[in-house]
Amino acid sequence: MNGYKIEPGADLKGVDLWGANLAGADLWGADLTDTELWIANLTSANLEIAILRYANLEGANLAGANLTGANLTGANLVGANLQDANLTGANLESADLTDGRRFYDDRENERNRWTIANLVRANLTGARLYRARLWGANLRGANLTGANLQSADLRDANLTAAYLAGANVVDVNLWGANLTRAIMPDGTTHD
Repeated sequence: MNGYKIEPGADLKGVDLWGANLAGADLWGADLTDTELWIANLTSANLEIAILRYANLEGANLAGANLTGANLTGANLVGANLQDANLTGANLESADLTDGRRFYDDRENERNRWTIANLVRANLTGARLYRARLWGANLRGANLTGANLQSADLRDANLTAAYLAGANVVDVNLWGANLTRAIMPDGTTHD
């Protein structure tokens, strides 16, 4: 896709963009439903209000991407790099951000870091993460202000210094999660 002009709101449903270099691409409002974006480079891409329902973004690099208002319902984000991404108001309902290989390769309790979703300092203000699978995700310093985390699976997630003020944490699974210095929904700091 390098060098190609992508029109705002482009229909790219089901397109195979496996490993594509879309760094800095303007995909505002694009329909990427069921699109194959495995290990694609989307660094600093503009995906504002893009539709990424059930897209395969496993191992994709979305560092610094603008995903404001994007629909990522059911998307596969296992091992995706979302560091410094803006996910304000994004819909991540039932999205998979788990440590996918931990079940297959856990020799001597070593974790394969590249398989854990990297959401370090990601802006998830008001994001809908209802039933999202975030097992083992790195959310260190992430802003989850007002996010809907109801029934989300955050087992073994790193929430060090994450900001959860006003977040809906009803039925959230936080077993084994690191909440050191996290600001909890009631505004208190977790020790």
